[in-house]
Amino acid sequence: MKGKQIPYKMLSLDAFSQWLGIEILECEIGRCKLGMTIRKEMLNSMNYAHGGVSYALADTAFGFAANTHGKYAVSIETSINHIEALEEGDYLVAESVIEKVNNKLGFNVVEVKRGEELVALFKGVVYRTQKEWKND
Repeated sequence: MKGKQIPYKMLSLDAFSQWLGIEILECEIGRCKLGMTIRKEMLNSMNYAHGGVSYALADTAFGFAANTHGKYAVSIETSINHIEALEEGDYLVAESVIEKVNNKLGFNVVEVKRGEELVALFKGVVYRTQKEWKND
């Protein structure tokens, strides 16, 4: 299995991403764009979205894009910069693009946007295993 089929399979098995309301907007080998809306139960004590929400969206986009090559890819290091506060009702789009891939490692950058505004910037490194995604 290769390409955009893998993120759809991953999402179908990912209860947390489903709870977040993540939807796949676009996907191809090496790139994945996801969207979701901030809900009331995602707000922190200051009435802004908890930082873990945008992190989870970016991390999911990162994981989906990294696996589109057909082999299991697992996160080994990630980081995020939160640039803007997010509020209930905000619709976020995270786009993950593989910047570099070699035999064992993949390096991704994920931009999280509210409309055209950059609200978070995520970077991640994956370890690319030899285990292949199967059609089952």
